[in-house]
Amino acid sequence: MPAEQYPEGYPFFSRQTLLQFDEIERLVRLFVQLGASKLRLTGGEPLLRKDLPSLIARLATIDGVDDIAMSTNAILLPRHAQALFNAGLRRVTVSLDSLDADEFLKLSGNRGSLAEVLAGISAAAAAGFERIKINAVIKRGINDQKVLELVEHFRSSACTLRFIEFMDVGTLNGWQSEQVVSSTELFDQINARWPLQPIAANYRGEVARRYRFVDGAGEVGFISSVSKPFCRDCTRARLSADGKLYTCLFAQHGMDLKTPLREGASDAQLLELMGSIWRNRTDRYSELRAAGQTDATYNDDKVEMYQVGG
Repeated sequence: MPAEQYPEGYPFFSRQTLLQFDEIERLVRLFVQLGASKLRLTGGEPLLRKDLPSLIARLATIDGVDDIAMSTNAILLPRHAQALFNAGLRRVTVSLDSLDADEFLKLSGNRGSLAEVLAGISAAAAAGFERIKINAVIKRGINDQKVLELVEHFRSSACTLRFIEFMDVGTLNGWQSEQVVSSTELFDQINARWPLQPIAANYRGEVARRYRFVDGAGEVGFISSVSKPFCRDCTRARLSADGKLYTCLFAQHGMDLKTPLREGASDAQLLELMGSIWRNRTDRYSELRAAGQTDATYNDDKVEMYQVGG
């Protein structure tokens, strides 16, 4: 949430506006009935939510939940990593776009430091997390000259590096197509230094295309929402902190679940509402963008990343 783009005194959500843990647990149980099996806590920054380990512990007991992951900037992980692992969290994804301390500060809006993020990654490994992913967004002219430095740092480590094409999520990140470094370009650069070979997807709809290093030093992944859209295989829904259901990261509007939830809707009524939203979705923004079929009006109305999460 870029600090320079919202005024002093910005009206942040009150505690009452946010879904409470009981409400989140109830909705998750209903999502599982509709077929969901994997959960990811994201944001914003999920570690800012008080008592997060207690929510994880509740979600981990739900029959049908096979996997719980969290996306984080890692700055608070040294304080919370062990409690999160003990509660049942098993996967952590850390956002880290550069290993240059000054460049990192610019990319993170002067919040936190590179040293804190690296300490958070170390804390996660020490707590027992075995599958740590590092997500890096590469922007041309910003951090594209040090891609191999990132790869070299995380090769042969307990972490898996994934490169995400710079996306036009929301309206505040100043996206320009000229700044996108395609996955193909990144693959060619990395493959020339360390030969790669493809790995089959774990499941249909897996967003990252995975490759292993031929020399056995782990793997790297590429998420290509801009150059190779995967809308038709997307199986992800997003529940915002204030109880809206989004069926796409590039959505213009979310569907309110909190109001019927708090007004006494039965499980059957909520299931019908949630199911109808999913069955009737028509989201394919990335495909439309790739085909040149989006317009300025649509782009002006997209939900912001800090509202819907990732």
